[in-house]
Amino acid sequence: MGKTFESIDARIQKWMAKQKMFFVGTAPLAADGSVNLSPKGNDTLRVLDEHTIIYQDSGGSGIETVAHIRENQRIVIMMCSFDTAPKIFRFHGKGTVFTPLDDGFDSLAKHFEDSELGIRNIIKVDVTRVSDSCGYGVPLYDFKSERRTAIEYANNNSTEKIRTAMSTNNAQSIDGLDGLSNDEAYAYKPASSK
Repeated sequence: MGKTFESIDARIQKWMAKQKMFFVGTAPLAADGSVNLSPKGNDTLRVLDEHTIIYQDSGGSGIETVAHIRENQRIVIMMCSFDTAPKIFRFHGKGTVFTPLDDGFDSLAKHFEDSELGIRNIIKVDVTRVSDSCGYGVPLYDFKSERRTAIEYANNNSTEKIRTAMSTNNAQSIDGLDGLSNDEAYAYKPASSK
């Protein structure tokens, strides 16, 4: 039987730190809108306090999470263990998008200073509900390594090329909601190693 918790306490934070991936779920308000679910890795999630999670969004082919959060703020982050102790946690809350143009971005970006990935934006989640479930149906997997594909893409392409691709591909969600403005796309912050 699943439980709910008042906050992301120290025990939950310790469990979260061991997980190598998480999933982000959002949806538009429209009844016929497309639900979005995205897997994330590469050590891009941080717990700031018992009610706040942030994650580094380095970009990709779509802009669903950003568009949905800007429309309605609803977001859930799910983590599950793939090792011998089965457990799932869900962190529901209200999301805020921080691009490099926004006040507050720099203070949040400091949590990712060692990242080899660039930052398109940072998603901050004010967590309003923490719950767990058993995870008995989650298969057992052994972690081999993080994929380096996104890092290699960032290293092998110019900042200008990445910004142009974001301007082209991230202007609207698949349902036509506003994504990144041209100025926001061109504010993409490359990895500090570049």
